[in-house]
Amino acid sequence: MIVSQFLRWVDTARVSERAAAASALARAYLSDEICFEDRCAAEAALTLLLDDPSWKVRFALAEALSLSRHAPAQVISALAADQPDVATIVLARSPVLTDTDLIDRVASGDERVQATIAMRASVSMAVAAALAEVGTADACRQLLLNEGAQIAGLSYRRMAERHGDVGAVREAMLAAPDLPADCRHMILMKVGEALKGAPIVVALMGQARAGRVTRDACVKASVTLVERTGADELEALVEHLRIRGELTPGFIVRAVALGKIDFFGAVLVSLTGQSGERVRSLLASGRDAAVSALLRAARLPHTLDAALLTALAVWREVANGKRVAGAQEVTWLMLKAIGATPGQAGPADSARELAALLKAIHLDELRANARGHALAIAAA
Repeated sequence: MIVSQFLRWVDTARVSERAAAASALARAYLSDEICFEDRCAAEAALTLLLDDPSWKVRFALAEALSLSRHAPAQVISALAADQPDVATIVLARSPVLTDTDLIDRVASGDERVQATIAMRASVSMAVAAALAEVGTADACRQLLLNEGAQIAGLSYRRMAERHGDVGAVREAMLAAPDLPADCRHMILMKVGEALKGAPIVVALMGQARAGRVTRDACVKASVTLVERTGADELEALVEHLRIRGELTPGFIVRAVALGKIDFFGAVLVSLTGQSGERVRSLLASGRDAAVSALLRAARLPHTLDAALLTALAVWREVANGKRVAGAQEVTWLMLKAIGATPGQAGPADSARELAALLKAIHLDELRANARGHALAIAAA
């Protein structure tokens, strides 16, 4: 059917016939066999079909044109702004759509449109940023699950801030291999808040105990996160913890007791403003007086000095191969340094809170080591 005949026929044809003809015309337009003059006429006819009152005709058009780079831009643009049943076909597939086109549809589209864009085979960083900023929770989840999406650290943070209280989003975000450490920590805190307020947890433990247990669990999870954070992300994680008010003396002591010395160094760099090279040098081989001066510059309490210096000395020897020790032995020696082991006079009043923290860490390590030993025996 030539184009002129098609245009005369289309006004009286049934919907099914118009849909079939629209699909055939679109395929003919994309073929290499059509001459330039007929191609121009076909493009005009395709543009006219955008005004067809039946969505089925426009759907047939979208289906035929959606995968081609040579589809008419004005037709694709109009189809992308059509009702969701039509638009999603084009939004999911069309290589003609630019980042600007997709961002406009993210801003104006509904949940289904946003989720479709998030699932495209390739999603640029700019489009991902738009989805992170205004996308629904489901759209952000689909974006996180999309291996073809390029997501900037800032976009992860916006999704964590906006949808971190949605379980499905948290799960998808924690599974992302390139999730920045500060975002991972933010999500961990969201999990803690969700657990603390869960009716079953409150019913079993009571509000006060539930808050205390989840708070302790979040602190332990945060220290575990430190262990999994690369050196290039430590500075950002430290700053994140500092801004949230979670970079407490107790948290720092726990990190040092468990051997997170690189993290301790990043903390001291942040709190003192001294260079990373100088701080690392002092932690690796500095005298106690020089390290104590560094702790003063960081405004850490004097009561921590003995415990921190003791732990640092042990971890230095471990690093240099002069000693074999773990957190269980280190926490015991830290307790001993502040006079809090059996047979000693007891810690000073100002160090009682520190002693309680170190004892709790020590007991945790004892349980973990005993459990590991028992499992090893059972597996033998």
